[in-house]
Amino acid sequence: MRLYALVWASIAVVLAVVFRAWWIPSPSSPVADLVLRNAVIFTSDESLPFADSMAVRNGRILRIGNYSFVKVLHYQHHVTIGQAHEVAGYGTKHLHLGGKVVVPGFVDSHVHLIFGGLQIMRVDLRGVNQKDEFVRKVKEAVMNAKEGSWILGGGWNNDLWGGELPVASWVDHITAYNPVWLSRMDGHMGLANSVALKLSGISNLSEDPEGGTIMRTVGGEPTGLLIDSAMKLLLPWIPEVSVNERREAFLRASNLALMRGVTTVVDFGRYFPGVSPELSWEDFADVYQWADTTGKMMIRVCLFFPLETWTRLLDLIGKMGRVISQWIYLGGVKAFADGSLGSNSALFYEPYVDDPHNYGLQVTAIGTLFNMTLSSDKSGLQVAIHAIGDRANDLILDMYELVVSTNGMRDRRFRIEHAQHLAPGATARFGQLGVVASVQPDHLLDDANSAASKLGIDRAQKGSYLFRSLLASNVQLAFGSDWPVADINPLGGVRTAMKRIPPAWNDAWIPSECLTLNDALKAYTISAARACFLDKELGSLSPGKLADFVILSTDSWDDFAAEGSTSVEATYVAGLQAYP
Repeated sequence: MRLYALVWASIAVVLAVVFRAWWIPSPSSPVADLVLRNAVIFTSDESLPFADSMAVRNGRILRIGNYSFVKVLHYQHHVTIGQAHEVAGYGTKHLHLGGKVVVPGFVDSHVHLIFGGLQIMRVDLRGVNQKDEFVRKVKEAVMNAKEGSWILGGGWNNDLWGGELPVASWVDHITAYNPVWLSRMDGHMGLANSVALKLSGISNLSEDPEGGTIMRTVGGEPTGLLIDSAMKLLLPWIPEVSVNERREAFLRASNLALMRGVTTVVDFGRYFPGVSPELSWEDFADVYQWADTTGKMMIRVCLFFPLETWTRLLDLIGKMGRVISQWIYLGGVKAFADGSLGSNSALFYEPYVDDPHNYGLQVTAIGTLFNMTLSSDKSGLQVAIHAIGDRANDLILDMYELVVSTNGMRDRRFRIEHAQHLAPGATARFGQLGVVASVQPDHLLDDANSAASKLGIDRAQKGSYLFRSLLASNVQLAFGSDWPVADINPLGGVRTAMKRIPPAWNDAWIPSECLTLNDALKAYTISAARACFLDKELGSLSPGKLADFVILSTDSWDDFAAEGSTSVEATYVAGLQAYP
């Protein structure tokens, strides 16, 4: 009996070894770490627009298609040619998604990541629609602050309370011992209280700086509002936030991005008119390189630096290459052509209806922009320039055309950030010159009401947020949020691009410019990746690419295409669940 038992025990050991050998293939036989099945996978890949299954190995997509295709991989192994191999094996995780929609990880083409993370902990004035509420929020911050410390924050939009601009006297009586700086939602205007004006010496100035405006009363006294380059008179007086605060801000921002399905961002740094270009470089060294070396990176970042520091970026690329790691990519350089519509500083051919002598501001002299762009481009750097008004966009298109004719043809992917208001013929020129239109759909929710009052109904209707017209001109359309100017929320941006219905409106603003769901998703995925030279690694769910994807809550593609509404259920980065 004992001999019988020993025989069967020996057989069991042999069977276990054989069974385990069958489930653990040789290194040349790839086994998936993760297999998704029974899903509606929108790939953003024209060669296979939809699939129902996907296999992932070592952070990359191994196979995608229908399940019968995905589950078996044909490979060559020594003498055996064309042998079929099961993709799933020992240790493979299976996700049965019950028809849920899966999309590539969203690429937000324009954010200010660390600045957004800092704003989360400051006075939040977004959505405030009454003066009393504005004042109450500042008062609440003062009560929790030490005497002499700065009260910082922003996000206010005067259009929400009828258009009246805030002035220092709104908050002076509650901030007698604290300097205050509260930026407008677009970052091109801000409100300082009298303490801050006096501290910075602005109270004693009689002239505006080049490319900026100090708003004044009829008697010539500063009101507290500073526009574009005028902000540089005050911002150096604000104490720099500590390294630890910036690192914490980055982690907060990364977590928020993952919650919204964003796996890659194009980060333009803490760089606005009047802000020191040095801040972007400090954040690269103190935050991004720290996070990368300590294993704290959660999302991928493509970094753009101030155009005036282009030689510094060129030196860095020469030393480290464009790909710092799987998380950090060096993108290019950025500059400003004009301001913003809400601050009446976007540059137009015709004056503002509500300010008849004002055509907007040219923030940077075109000769200066041209010389820096010419040199940057000749060195192989990608250039992105902020332009919102129709005249500003034409100026940059003209400049880009001249740079191309001087430096010669190549795949350079010049970018214009925002491209909100375009003159007739501009969309065609974007296409002819191959200029990327990096746009933010949710900005139109804020601008729809004010555009008519600032530009007139006819100008606003003909040239604002021309998404469909740009696509029709074969323009690379890249979607982003400009967070914290607008919320980092790609699904919200997708719906806005599809519906174009501002708050309290019943109908679309310029309905002929609405996009389909497919086009909107591509603008937030493959087109956004292509706009920063990352399309070989990201942006579509294609074999060999990084397995960044988002599982949505909807199990109906038709409903999603009709309504544009759903939410993020889970976010995966390199095949690993990163949210929730």
